[in-house]
Amino acid sequence: MRSQSVSNSIDWVTVLLYLILVTLGWMTIYSASLPEETTSFLDLNQIYGKQLLFIILCVPLIFMILVLDSKIYEKYAFIFYGSSIILLAGLFVFGKTIKGQTNWYSFGGFGLQPSEFAKIATAILLAKYLSYSQIELKKIKHQFLAFGIILLPVLLILMQPDAGSAMIFIALILAIYRDGLPDWYLWTGFIAIALFIAARLTKWQFVIAAVGLIMLLVFFLSDRKKRSAIVHILIFLTISGYTYSTNFVYENVLKSHQRERIDVLFNEEVNQQAEGYNLNQSLIAIGSGGWTGRGYLEGTQTKGNFVPEQHTDYIFTTVGEEWGFAGSATVIALFVILFMRILFLAERQKSVFSRTYGYCVAAILFLHFFANIAMLIKLFPTIGVPLPFFSYGGSSLFAFTILLFIFIKLDANRVNEWY
Repeated sequence: MRSQSVSNSIDWVTVLLYLILVTLGWMTIYSASLPEETTSFLDLNQIYGKQLLFIILCVPLIFMILVLDSKIYEKYAFIFYGSSIILLAGLFVFGKTIKGQTNWYSFGGFGLQPSEFAKIATAILLAKYLSYSQIELKKIKHQFLAFGIILLPVLLILMQPDAGSAMIFIALILAIYRDGLPDWYLWTGFIAIALFIAARLTKWQFVIAAVGLIMLLVFFLSDRKKRSAIVHILIFLTISGYTYSTNFVYENVLKSHQRERIDVLFNEEVNQQAEGYNLNQSLIAIGSGGWTGRGYLEGTQTKGNFVPEQHTDYIFTTVGEEWGFAGSATVIALFVILFMRILFLAERQKSVFSRTYGYCVAAILFLHFFANIAMLIKLFPTIGVPLPFFSYGGSSLFAFTILLFIFIKLDANRVNEWY
């Protein structure tokens, strides 16, 4: 079998989806940040000018990724990961503090957020680790090592503190489920989320009482030969302890602004002119778009600057207002097609490294997408994560581009893989 040209094997469907999303993203940023007196598209004093520069700089970045040997990512996975850890740790000495978070390096008028690139490095090392033939995720020690790779950067990011960026790393746990992570991890996660929500909607004592009744029912309905009172009691005590701890953590560990974001989500009494302002304005902007939208550059909420940070975390409100339900559904459909395409490509990989990395890419992009849009329509707490390829920012755009095109390169090279 002769080695085929990688350039002839690039998945142009994925590339096209990337180009469409980046283009739509810039158009949205242009609308959300357009001043009263329009200037050049490349006016670096304007947000849209800077974003266009970032997009242009992505071109040589993409070219470099596609030209480099795809084997370097697997070969130097530890170096990439170690470098990202050093950059995260360096923030505590050289980082710039913005709004109480030390998660940026500042270079003149530009900044670098290392947590965005740490996601890539962690995905690469995780894929490298799981590609070893002797690794079995059903073994506890292998699970701990995989989780350790994920948790190290998470701990450093939480210390910044940046809970939103840290939460995205959960996506990597979902990704390795494909490689054999036991089902009970997912069930435990879903149950933990359900218990937290229940504890916020009602008193934690009621939740524990309900769990007790359910456990009794399960115990008496189960097979007598297989049921164990001790096991059921231990499960009940564990769930009860967790339920109580969620209330304790909420009241004594979370900071006031974090509690406010959760209160807003669960309709607890909040000031719509203070902590509830951002979400309220985003709902107004999205709702005002109706079915077909007010028209590009015609959004009254957008032009009136009613939605704070509309060019970053709240960028989708501009889509909803100006393009309406039809435009919003189209953008969401493009993202879903991209995710499905990545998963399709991941499944056709010949190496475990490439397949696992592909799942990591899909999971990271999906959680960013879900969290960003869900928080705007009151389905998720406001955590401040960018919408891939749409939100303003060089670090996020470069990181998402690198993340995706490394996989495109790995997929293009699968024609030359022999294992």
